Amino acid sequence: MHTIIGVVFFILLFVLISLEVANKTILSLLGAVLFISMGIIQQHEAFESVDWNVIFLLIGMMVIVGITKKSGVFQYIAIKSAKVVKGDPIKILILFSIMTAILSALLDNVTTILILTPVIILVSVELGVRPIPYIISAALASNIGGMATLIGDPPNIMIGSAAGLGFTDFLVNMGPLVLILLIVFCGIIYLFFRKELVVSMERRARIMDFDENASITDVPLLIKSLSVLGVVLIFFLLHSITGLEPSTIALGGAAILMLIAGGEEIEEFFNEVEWSTIFFFIGLFMMVGGLEELGVIEFLAEKYLSATNGDVLVTSTSIIWVSGILSAILDNIPYVATMIPLVERLGQELGGSAIIPVWWSLAIGACLGGNGTLIGASANVVSAGISSRSGYKISFLEFTKYGVIIMFITLIISTVYVYLRYLI
Repeated sequence: MHTIIGVVFFILLFVLISLEVANKTILSLLGAVLFISMGIIQQHEAFESVDWNVIFLLIGMMVIVGITKKSGVFQYIAIKSAKVVKGDPIKILILFSIMTAILSALLDNVTTILILTPVIILVSVELGVRPIPYIISAALASNIGGMATLIGDPPNIMIGSAAGLGFTDFLVNMGPLVLILLIVFCGIIYLFFRKELVVSMERRARIMDFDENASITDVPLLIKSLSVLGVVLIFFLLHSITGLEPSTIALGGAAILMLIAGGEEIEEFFNEVEWSTIFFFIGLFMMVGGLEELGVIEFLAEKYLSATNGDVLVTSTSIIWVSGILSAILDNIPYVATMIPLVERLGQELGGSAIIPVWWSLAIGACLGGNGTLIGASANVVSAGISSRSGYKISFLEFTKYGVIIMFITLIISTVYVYLRYLI
């Protein structure tokens, strides 16, 4: 009976979270409390089921990025990029997309969108064109770029922690794919928007009048924050040598940056942490832990193995497409949280090395599937929200008619990539 109740409650909460019927953090915490209260999972087991490596990595990086953005460096990069291409609207579109993808890999895609979208709107308004093509392209690029590294997208952080995959592992395995996808992506958005983005020389001259140096509001903070961020990224790359977990590196970097940036402002620094996201993860981990205790994950793994006959090619390919399609219509974070113990169970049956392509397939499907619809990824929702508040509403249909094409093309390319790299 416990099993039926637990599964029904989880599915109900999953749907409510994905449809944003109520605040997802509240729903996640309520779900965790219900699971504990009903005896589905004991309290000590619930706390043990939380992946604290994910939690502290998120907190550390949120603090570092939050302090860094106060220097104005990201706005400087955006304006400088627009001037480099002399205000050409199509070149700006492509350059902003590439820049968004790169920053999404080094920071995270939601933070990148929060920082860059206001600048993108400013530049496009000065050009005299609709900002919407730029905003949609940036959101799509952020989901592609975020796939490249451990810290680029929350699903990657969760997968990396569960599978023991580090920053370098993601960069080496996902980096080449992301590079291929970005090249294809730039060609597609050129075809999408080339006729719409035509401006006069007078409009282009306005962009050249921008003073990017005025964006830098605190030079000492810029030097300190970029130095710490650089050291943190280096230590991520040296994970296999130092043995330090990404969460330890991120928290250490955050502590050092808070100290040298002005330790007396500690409360202000911690305001940069998206605490609602942190507690959303905590509640989610507890609920998934409850499903594991009920034996639901083991049951699903056995059924999945039976359906694929234990064939790694079929398993990997199906994971890419199932993850991609479901992540387009559901929130990819709870989806990945549910899938991780399932893939771990599959790994016990398939063997240690055989499961690696499946882990990459899960990351690929979850990240790229987010491009399928407006609600498929947090970066999409955030960019649409900022755009709407600025007076440029992006409808579900307008975003999706571009995003779904990008999703299917990138999933096809990724399927071929996984097959050629891991399965032949």
